[in-house]
Amino acid sequence: MEKDLLGTIIDFQTDPSTEVVNETVFKRLFWAFRLCILGFEFYEPIVQIDATWLYGKYKGTLLLAVAQDGNNKIFPIAFAIVEGETKEAWSFFLKNLRQHVTPQVNICLISDRHVSIKSTYDDLQNGWHDAPTSHVFCVRHIAQNFMRWFKDGELKKKVEGMGKNYLFPCKFDILFV
Repeated sequence: MEKDLLGTIIDFQTDPSTEVVNETVFKRLFWAFRLCILGFEFYEPIVQIDATWLYGKYKGTLLLAVAQDGNNKIFPIAFAIVEGETKEAWSFFLKNLRQHVTPQVNICLISDRHVSIKSTYDDLQNGWHDAPTSHVFCVRHIAQNFMRWFKDGELKKKVEGMGKNYLFPCKFDILFV
């Protein structure tokens, strides 16, 4: 595949602990297309990460990193298929993302409040503290969680409003941590 997609970054891991004779057992896969990596250089240094479950015959979790253009269109920059939202899986993804796609200084990483993401970002071995970066929480995720508990749409709007910066308008609603 790498020979067909020149410049594409691929990190494929197998599971050596699984005992299957003459078989390779899939564990994790990270990939970032060369054009997405090159394209990100022209975007604001803001990266949003999230995960979604995979359903059907093949289970697992899809991790993804995206940026947004000036028209609020989503621009994908990296992907991974992993076993779940574990610290090890997020570490695999964020380390590859930092090394191959977002080595620039002053990257702002936006995520939900998943404990595994925060601990992975804080782990010095993953490279996010080699150059100045920041990690912030997405206010929309916080508002969604707030809505689950309080079921009040007006209060949810107020929570979302807390993330808006009226002096310096920004297309992202974030809460700095």
